[in-house]
Amino acid sequence: MGTFKDFDAPVFKDLTSAIRALAMDAVQKANSGHPGMPMGMAEIAEVLWIHHLRHNPGNPQWVDRDRFILSNGHGSMLIYALLHLTGYDLPMEEIKKFRQFHSKTPGHPEYGYTPGVETTTGPLGQGITNAVGMALAEKVLAAEFNRPGYNIVDHNTYVFLGDGCLMEGISHEACSLAGTLGLGKLICFYDDNGISIDGHVEGWFTDDTPKRFESYGWHVVPDVKGHDPVAIEAAIEAAKRVNDKPTMICCKTIIGMGSPNMANTHSVHGAALGDAEIAATRPHIGWHHPPFEIPQEVYNAWDAKAKGQKLEAEWNEKFAEYAGKYPAEAAEFKRRMAGELPADWQGYVENIINQINAKAETIASRKASQNAIEALAPVLPELIGGSADLAGSNLTLWSGSKGVASDNGGNYVYYGVREFGMSAMMNGLSLHGGLIPYGATFLMFSEYARNALRMAALMKIRNIFVFTHDSIGLGEDGPTHQPVEQTATLRYIPNMDVWRPCDTVESAVSWARAIERKNGPSTLIFSRQNLPFQKRDAATIKLIDKGGYVLSEASNGKPQAILIATGSEVGLAMNAQKALADEGIFVRVVSMPCTNVFDRQEPSYKAGVLPKGVKCVAIEAGVTDFWRKYVGLDGAVVGIDTFGESAPADVLFKHFGFTVENVVKTVKNIL
Repeated sequence: MGTFKDFDAPVFKDLTSAIRALAMDAVQKANSGHPGMPMGMAEIAEVLWIHHLRHNPGNPQWVDRDRFILSNGHGSMLIYALLHLTGYDLPMEEIKKFRQFHSKTPGHPEYGYTPGVETTTGPLGQGITNAVGMALAEKVLAAEFNRPGYNIVDHNTYVFLGDGCLMEGISHEACSLAGTLGLGKLICFYDDNGISIDGHVEGWFTDDTPKRFESYGWHVVPDVKGHDPVAIEAAIEAAKRVNDKPTMICCKTIIGMGSPNMANTHSVHGAALGDAEIAATRPHIGWHHPPFEIPQEVYNAWDAKAKGQKLEAEWNEKFAEYAGKYPAEAAEFKRRMAGELPADWQGYVENIINQINAKAETIASRKASQNAIEALAPVLPELIGGSADLAGSNLTLWSGSKGVASDNGGNYVYYGVREFGMSAMMNGLSLHGGLIPYGATFLMFSEYARNALRMAALMKIRNIFVFTHDSIGLGEDGPTHQPVEQTATLRYIPNMDVWRPCDTVESAVSWARAIERKNGPSTLIFSRQNLPFQKRDAATIKLIDKGGYVLSEASNGKPQAILIATGSEVGLAMNAQKALADEGIFVRVVSMPCTNVFDRQEPSYKAGVLPKGVKCVAIEAGVTDFWRKYVGLDGAVVGIDTFGESAPADVLFKHFGFTVENVVKTVKNIL
C-alpha cells in the first residue's frame, strides 16, 4: 500500500469506497449537498493525500505543511471525509451533522470551523485564486528566509477545481499571473467530468483547457485517467519535477462514479442519491457496511497521524539547526508566522503619528497614505503591497518596494488589471501566514473585487484593501469612475472596518489600526484631491481610535446642532461651523473616519459624541440613506443620490451642494 510497486487493488478500492460512502450517506442524511464531485474525485484524493500530501493531522497549523484547497467547495464532503479518515479532529458525529446548525461540517468548507480547512470556498474560482496567493506567499517567504541547506519554507499548494472554477473570470486573472510569476509549487487537479448543474457543459463550455493553461505559461499534464491511480501518480510525479511553472493536471473523471444509474448525469451534482440508488451503489463499489461505519483496517490505512508527526518532527530538527546558525532570521520567522507585530510597535507608531501631526501638511489623503506606508513599512517586513495597475495613482509604492518576479521574491506585487484576482490572492497571502497584504485600486473598482472582500470579512483575516479616488472629487473622469454608493455598501459588509480619513493624521491612524487588527479586514479609502490638515491636541488624536470623535466643539460649549463628516467633507464641516458661528448658531463638528469602529464603542461614549436631543447633519459625498441611523428623521444629510458628472472637482462639489452655503442652509432648516 505504501507505493504503487506493491499496489494492492482491493485495499485501494476500499479506501476510495470509504470516501464515496461517506459522501453519499452524509448528503442523504442531510437531504442536501453535492455527492457527485466527491465520488468522482475519490481516486485523485487517495493518491494525493496518502502518497504525497505533507501534513500533520495532530497540528493543522504546522507552518511548513502542504496546503490543500478544495476550490470546487460545493463538494465539501470530499474534504470532510479526507480530514476524518486521516485523523484530524473531525469525529464521525460531525460527519453525521453535515450541513446542520453549528456543526464542523458546514455546507461549504469554512476557514475557522473545521481543522484542516485552509480557506472558505464555494464561490467558484476563489479557491484557486486563494491558492495562487498561498503559493506566492511560499515563494516570497522562501526567498527571504531559506539559506543554503536549510529550506525551512518548502511546501506545495495543491488545488482541486472543476469546470465552474474555470468558467469564472477570476480563474483567468489569477492563473495568468501565476504563470507569469512562475509559481512552481502550485499543483492543480482539474476535475474534467463535463457536467455542471444545468447538464453536459459542451453547450456552454468548450474551451481547450490544456492550451489555455499552456498559454499562461503553465506546465500541463493532459488527458489523465482520473480513476486510474497509476496514471494519477505519474502525473503528480511529473508535476513535482517542474519547479519553474505551476502545473495543471487535467483528469478525465465521471461525476458520481460508483452510482450505477446516476453517474455521469447532472442529477448527481447537487442532490442526494436517494435510498434506492444508495442501496444499489453499495455493492457496485464493493462497500458492504452500514451508513457511517468504517472498518478499522480502512482507518488504519488512511491514518496520517504518525507520518505527520514524523514529518513535523524532522522539520523541527532542521529549524532548530537553522536557529543555531541564523538566530535573528529564526526569531523573525517565528514572530511573523505567529502573526505578532514587533515588540516596540506601539511606541514606534505613536512617534510616527506625532511627527505627522507636527508637519501639519495639507495634501491628498492618498499621498498621506503613501507617507504612512513609507513610515511604517521599514519595521514591518511582513507587509506585501500591490496595486491593480494603478501604483502611480494609488500611491502604494514606497522606497523599499521590490517587485516580485518569476526569478525572485519581493514585497510588492504588480497585479495588472485584475482587481478581483488581486483581492482573492491577498486573501491567500493572509491565510498562508507570515505576511500582511495590502492591495489597491480605485474605489469605483471595488465593485469588481466585492466578493473577495466579503470572503475576507467572512474568514476574519487580516487584510488591507486600499481604495483611492474616493468620490466625485476625482473630477473629470466622470460618473463611470466616481463612486457614490461604494463607501456605504462596504460599511454594510459584516466584520469589515471601513476608514475614510480626513487628513494626514487620520490616514496614519487608519493604517496603524488596520495593521493591528487580527480578527478582520480593513478598507482604507483615500482622496485624489488635497485635504486640509486639522489641528488636534494629544487627547483628541487618541480619540481617532474610537472611529468617531469631537474634532471641534461649539465655541460656546453648548451645540445647537452637530455636523458629522468624513474624509474630504470634514474640511467643509469645519468651514461651515465658522460661518454658522458668525450668524450666532453654534455647532459641534464630529469627524467619523470609521463608522464600524464607532458603532462598537460603549453606549456612554457614543452618547457623549452624539447626545440625544441635539439635531445632526451628516455630510458625505455619497448616498444619503446610510447616515439616517445617526441623524434620524429629524436631521438631514448633505450627500449625493445620483451619479456624478464629468467636470473639475470644484465645479462638481458646488453643483452637488457641497458648499458652506448649502450646509449652513441645511442646519437652519432643521433647527
